[in-house]
Amino acid sequence: MKSIKQYMKFVKPYGWQIVWTVLIGVLKFAIPLLIPLILKYVIDNIIAGDMAQAEKTSQLLWLMGISFTIFLILRPPIEYIRQYLAQLVASKILYDIRNKIFDHLQRLSLNFYSNTKTGEIISRVIHDVEQTKNFVVTGLMNVWLDLVTIVIAIIIMLTMDVKLTIVSIILFPLYGFAVKYFYSKLRDLTKERSQALAEVQGHLHERVQGFPVTRSFALEDYEQAEFDDRNKNFLTKAIDHSKWNAKTFAVTNTITDLAPLLVIAFAGYQVINGNLTMGTMVAFVGYMERVYSPLRRLINASTVLTQAIASIDRVFELMDEKYDIEDKKDAIQVGRVDGSIHLENVTFQYNDDDREVLKNVHLDVEQGETIALVGMSGGGKSTLISLIPRFYDVTEGTIKVDGIDIRDMTQRSLRNNIGMVLQDNILFSDSIATNIRMGNPDATDEEVIAAAKAANAHEFIQELPYQYDTLVGERGVKLSGGQQQRIAIARVFIKNPPILIFDEATSALDLESEQTIQEALGELAADRTTFIVAHRLATITHADRIVVIEHGKITEIGTHSELMQKQGSYYQLYQVQDFDQNVPVI
Repeated sequence: MKSIKQYMKFVKPYGWQIVWTVLIGVLKFAIPLLIPLILKYVIDNIIAGDMAQAEKTSQLLWLMGISFTIFLILRPPIEYIRQYLAQLVASKILYDIRNKIFDHLQRLSLNFYSNTKTGEIISRVIHDVEQTKNFVVTGLMNVWLDLVTIVIAIIIMLTMDVKLTIVSIILFPLYGFAVKYFYSKLRDLTKERSQALAEVQGHLHERVQGFPVTRSFALEDYEQAEFDDRNKNFLTKAIDHSKWNAKTFAVTNTITDLAPLLVIAFAGYQVINGNLTMGTMVAFVGYMERVYSPLRRLINASTVLTQAIASIDRVFELMDEKYDIEDKKDAIQVGRVDGSIHLENVTFQYNDDDREVLKNVHLDVEQGETIALVGMSGGGKSTLISLIPRFYDVTEGTIKVDGIDIRDMTQRSLRNNIGMVLQDNILFSDSIATNIRMGNPDATDEEVIAAAKAANAHEFIQELPYQYDTLVGERGVKLSGGQQQRIAIARVFIKNPPILIFDEATSALDLESEQTIQEALGELAADRTTFIVAHRLATITHADRIVVIEHGKITEIGTHSELMQKQGSYYQLYQVQDFDQNVPVI
């Protein structure tokens, strides 16, 4: 059980707290075991005793007074402390696991996220981790408490009558058989149900984000059918799980109901023949509940633990996901770099069986130089700029910054030197100030405002209801495309990196917004090494050099004037765009 061993590493720091919780729980469960003994004493020693009525009454009052003191004063705080400690320890373990998973998720490569639905990840981090709480509370605490309760009860019963005790526990082996037979299958069914639920959540998360597309294409009926397929699959798995679970309870509860009948039959026979007192019979019937209730809980615990273990398996399947990008043991923690970049014979493919997206790319970029990457879609431009911050590692060749192979640097120190503005920048559903501070969490309010002014964003922010405290909504939905881009540029200003990457930063904007943002980008790029990926060639004519990438290879390099004079691929692309932009509107 590899996943259980992994889980126990998170449990280990709280080992003594769990031990104390169990010990307190033993006391809590032991106190009710006094009730059958009290009942036996009342019947055999007080009611059937050879005493005067007044003495019987006096003994009964003393006994009840002591009993009420134990149950009213001693037991409640013990119950509170046990419940509190159990939930506290379990919650702390879950806290540690979620923290570890989030840290793990931040280290996984973009390749993982491109192949995994967000909803499935969320399902494992929230639903499955929460399910593992039962492993702690039930498996590491309650199971032991129930076992100890059964053992104590059986010891007490043995002191009263050995034969009747054997009759009481004669059906125990059937429980063992039931657990072995039913729960191996139940674990598989639980895992299948959890996976089906994760698929529903993943599909739902994706579709909720895409509702505008659904409505614009009038796909409500189609999407309803798609969701119904996944929902029906979950229903099927849930029903299969419920059927098997119901069979389990039917068998175990039948055994539980038969055991007291056997005790009543044998004890009644013994009482009739004068071999057993009435008080002992009543006490034994009372202890049957004290023995078989924990046993029933143990059977229920088997179901709960099966579900918890299935969730543990799913959690650690995610935790065991390998990192595509890892720092070397002796990786260098670089400070602020100058910004010269050298790509030598860079070849890249996303997966071993995929085609090569880049092939033997060679490019030298000087500090402060602006490089524009152009070409048809799918040529490899965005892939190339994703290699510079090590979102992916090159398949062959090397990328050097200031003469150092980026694989010899720590990822964080490398990325601290790079600022990116993308076509679809992610804004978080927080305030504008918080989103700008993503570039530098320690920035002052004055620095935030200065960055917004530099990005031509301060003016529109001042017009918002709460200015810099205005919440932008999920993915910045409350802001226009141009406003979102200016916030993204502001956070790069506040980061102040020596290397910039602009990937289609203005392609989705109207001309007025594009002009405003081009001014901000121009100011941002001053004296920094800058890469610009753009389809609108008119926006990159100022670049120091323009690099044409076709089918993963560099086919042309030069200034705008040089490439226009050459009349090659760049010239043809420019002529087509220039023609399109001058077509009269009818």
